[in-house]
Amino acid sequence: MVIELPPDFKEFLRLLNCHSADYLVIGGFAVGFHGYPRSTSDIDIWISKTPENVIRVVAAIREFGFDTPNLTPELFLQQRKIVRMGHPPVRIEVMNEIDGVTFDDCRSGRVLTEFDGLPVHVIGLADLRLNKTASGRPKDLDDLQQLP
Repeated sequence: MVIELPPDFKEFLRLLNCHSADYLVIGGFAVGFHGYPRSTSDIDIWISKTPENVIRVVAAIREFGFDTPNLTPELFLQQRKIVRMGHPPVRIEVMNEIDGVTFDDCRSGRVLTEFDGLPVHVIGLADLRLNKTASGRPKDLDDLQQLP
């Protein structure tokens, strides 16, 4: 399946790659990649919460043009932080924790693929299922029913 990205999503993922950030695409884009294409109002990026990685992520966010005084690497070292950029349907959400799984556990099952010609890392299907189950939101439970 070919996944096309809005220009802002593509540019942000390119910058994460350029800065060697450790990340996984999760949420609706991951659900679509794994076999249930559905509409989504954003792209969800989950980052590894190591001191070295959050420095790379903040550098990518700043180069993307989102530089506010409270955007520091320390922000992403705190628990359950999300940075939102843009407005639906072109919103980018960067988070450091998700329900049901740890980044280190998901690293080995991640899938390296291409979205719109750009290499990206996507959460593996088994880990996506664990996350959706732990989240328990109605749309996550629907995703679980629809995934292969």
